[in-house]
Amino acid sequence: MSTMARIRVLTADDHPLLREGIAAVLQGQPDMEVVGEAATGREALLQFRRLAPDVTLMDVQMPDVNGIDAIHAIRQESPDARIIVLTTYEGDVLASRAIKAGAAGYLLKGMLRKDLIDTIRAVHAGKRRIPAEIAVALAQHHADDGLTPREVEVLNRVAAGHANKRVADELAISEETVKTHMKSIMAKLAASDRTHAVTIALRRGIL
Repeated sequence: MSTMARIRVLTADDHPLLREGIAAVLQGQPDMEVVGEAATGREALLQFRRLAPDVTLMDVQMPDVNGIDAIHAIRQESPDARIIVLTTYEGDVLASRAIKAGAAGYLLKGMLRKDLIDTIRAVHAGKRRIPAEIAVALAQHHADDGLTPREVEVLNRVAAGHANKRVADELAISEETVKTHMKSIMAKLAASDRTHAVTIALRRGIL
């Protein structure tokens, strides 16, 4: 196959070994080539502008600008950009944010060897690729009332082990308001107590 027909891929991940691994897998494909790499979200945006790749592989957790914000910025400049999220997180909230930002594919890093090539080809062809377990979780929680930004702030501090009084002091609100927020959080997450709420929020990618 000629070089002209190859799918040009940009890889953005702050782990050099993962980028090398992806390059090694793609090197064996006659219809693909890695045209650039980035180690931060800001670098990913600059490289995208410079290279105009066909498909971008984007890690979620990166220094300076996270992957979700980088996807959003790229899609604002290039609405047709085809981006696949790479993550170790299975949370439906994280997947939902990535999809809302404009990602067309969602790949768990543990599935790269098995699904990377097919996902790149599918996304390049204009399709969406989301792992079945993520799609199920998205469907299950589709009608959920999401946590408000303030509720996420409260829960973040609870996750750090802070008591209601300290949370109240840090956020400059009353202890009673913290309790009200926690009651709402536990109802929305169907959690039995504070620890359970934190566990659910971590699993779903809210925190």
